[in-house]
Amino acid sequence: EGVVRSSSLFAAAAQITGSATSLKAGEYEFPSGGSMAKVLRQVREGKVVRHLVTIPEGVTSEMAVEILMAQPVLTGAAPVPEEGSILPETYEVRRGEDRAEVLKRMMQARDKVLAELWSQRQEGLPFSTPQEAVILASIVEKETGKAEERPRIAGLFVNRMRTGMRLQSDPTIIYGVTRGRPLGRAILQSEIDAVTPYNTYAIDGLPVGPIANPGRDSLAAVLDPAQTDEVYFVADGAGGHVFAKTYEEHQRNVARWRVIKQKQQAAPAPAGKGK
Repeated sequence: EGVVRSSSLFAAAAQITGSATSLKAGEYEFPSGGSMAKVLRQVREGKVVRHLVTIPEGVTSEMAVEILMAQPVLTGAAPVPEEGSILPETYEVRRGEDRAEVLKRMMQARDKVLAELWSQRQEGLPFSTPQEAVILASIVEKETGKAEERPRIAGLFVNRMRTGMRLQSDPTIIYGVTRGRPLGRAILQSEIDAVTPYNTYAIDGLPVGPIANPGRDSLAAVLDPAQTDEVYFVADGAGGHVFAKTYEEHQRNVARWRVIKQKQQAAPAPAGKGK
C-alpha cells in the first residue's frame, strides 16, 4: 500500500538498527504518512491488530459455533462440540486463523479451568465426576444472570440433590424443547409434564448432559457452593431472586412475585411505543 516506499531502504534500516532478527509476523495497521522508523518500530514490537471473539456465558455450543462462523477474519469451518465443553470468554484471534483451531483453544481452556476447580472442590458434594459438575453448573448459569447469586443457587440445588428432591429447573424444560434457544413465551403445562432426558420436573437427579456452556463463576459455584438450608427460590421482579427454607415461606414469596408480575403486565407502554 506504499507505507514503505523503498523495500531495500527498509531492509537496510532493519539490518543497521539490529531489528532484522526481531521483526514479528502479523497483521498491522499503520498511520497514514507514518515514518519508516515508526513502521519498523511497530513491526519490531509486534503491535499487531487485535481481533477479539466473545463467547457469552450460557450460550449453547451450537450458538458458540455460529459466533465463530460470523467472524470474517477467521477461515474454515468448526464442528459443533459437545454441550458444555467450551469456556465462555473473550479470545484473541488472528486473521486467517482456522475456526476449528480457535474452537479447540476454547475447549482446552474449559478443560484447564475445570481441572483446576475440581482439584479444589468442596468435600461431600452429591456428584462424583467433573462432567456432573458441568451439568449442574450449566443449570446454575441459566437460572441467574447475577454472579453473586450463583453460589447460593448452587447450594440450594446441592441441598435438593442431597435430599432426593427434584431440581425442578425451568431452563431444563426449555432445553428439551428448543435446545437452548429462547422460548419466546411462557412454559406450557404440557411441557412441564413432558418427560425428556433434560426435564428436571419429570426426572430425578441431573439431566443427561449440560444445557449450556457455563462460565468460570458457575463452575466455581457448584464446586464450592454456599452453605445454606434453602431449597426454594423465585424471581423478585428486579432481576434477582428471593430464597426460602420452607414450602410455606416459598408460597408467600410466589404470591408476592405474582402481584409484582401483574403490576408489570398492567403498566402502560412507554410513550410512542406499542405493547
